[in-house]
Amino acid sequence: MQAVILAGGQGQRLRPYTSVLPKPLMPIGERPILDIILRQLKYHGVDEVIVALGYLGPLIQSYLDQSEIGKQLNIRYHWEEKPLGTAGAVGSIEGLNGPFFVMNGDILTSLDFAEMYQTHIKDGADLTVGTVKTDVKVELGVLSMDKTGHIIGYDEKPTLSYAASMGIYVYSPEILARIKPNEYLDAPTLVLDLISDKRKVLSYAPDCKWIDMGNRGEHERATEEFLENRATYLKGDF
Repeated sequence: MQAVILAGGQGQRLRPYTSVLPKPLMPIGERPILDIILRQLKYHGVDEVIVALGYLGPLIQSYLDQSEIGKQLNIRYHWEEKPLGTAGAVGSIEGLNGPFFVMNGDILTSLDFAEMYQTHIKDGADLTVGTVKTDVKVELGVLSMDKTGHIIGYDEKPTLSYAASMGIYVYSPEILARIKPNEYLDAPTLVLDLISDKRKVLSYAPDCKWIDMGNRGEHERATEEFLENRATYLKGDF
């Protein structure tokens, strides 16, 4: 199995830490989040990883070249001269011959990657999107109105539930032709384009833990969660 890890972002919401440290190397306990992700992928059967690098990329490469897990996987590096988006980075990567993962390099999750991969193949999907239920508390009174402008309902500070992307995908290689090399393309646009063309885009909604450590509060939460439940995230000999 192959996986592409998107590790080129600047991590603006984690400033000032990411002024000197790329987000995938932000520590979760005693090891970077990228190290945890790689150990999880290896445990679930991934043997080749392509790391898409940009901002502070040499630091990431230096860490992986010297790390224990970096020596246990076949790791290639793909350098972006400019930001290409969460799908565009894949367009110029060579050697993606079978279904492969694409994921962000800043996610703490207990996802069973092997099960997601097998589900993608079994369902014959063009693209499988990992999703998680997200509850959003609206701190306002929400009104329902009919076409004439009459108020027909009032919900004070409701909690709304949505299916949100986990930032983890399985691509079938057939859709690579839709991603032009060195052109910007984000994942939402790719998903909508595939849907418009009636391609098979499926949701995979596992019962697992998931934290996107995109800001300082979520990074702190991820660190606390990992330290309290380490065995949930690192299985096997890790």
